[in-house]
Amino acid sequence: MEDNIIYKITVEDLQYEAMESIGRKLTDEEIDIAKDAFEWGLGETNHIIYNTIFTEMI
Repeated sequence: MEDNIIYKITVEDLQYEAMESIGRKLTDEEIDIAKDAFEWGLGETNHIIYNTIFTEMI
């Protein structure tokens, strides 16, 4: 169970959102930029997410 994925975002998900938001698919370079942004954003907010989850459990 330790290797189970809790949440994932695929390139397909990203491309779908790009089509909905900007009306086109992303280039490989733009996908790399998006990946970096997700990694930064998740890294910055992980403690907030965990705190919220564990507060709800208490």
